[in-house]
Amino acid sequence: MKISEKDVILRIYLGENNHIKGRPLYEQIVLEARKLHLAGATALHGILGFGADSRLHTSKILSLSDDLPVIVEIVDTEENINKILPYIDEHVTEGLVTMEDVKVIKYRRG
Repeated sequence: MKISEKDVILRIYLGENNHIKGRPLYEQIVLEARKLHLAGATALHGILGFGADSRLHTSKILSLSDDLPVIVEIVDTEENINKILPYIDEHVTEGLVTMEDVKVIKYRRG
């Protein structure tokens, strides 16, 4: 069975060195999304990127970065995404956050 709906995707762009209480911020955000029973969250490790400081972060062996880019993506209804925004506002001190409408296609058995 195929189900379509309109939802929102929240993307949080971070560096892997961003931490809260000794744990990676991206991990803490995913755990918070789970605690709030959001539909799902994924942390993606980047291999190349730069941010506001224009410093290049890369996984190339000859120029190892100690702060590779990480993107956390969360897809759910706007109402549910709004539940995690106060946590993001409080803990993301450096980074970029985007939200956009998406058409979600869910595949279910039966």
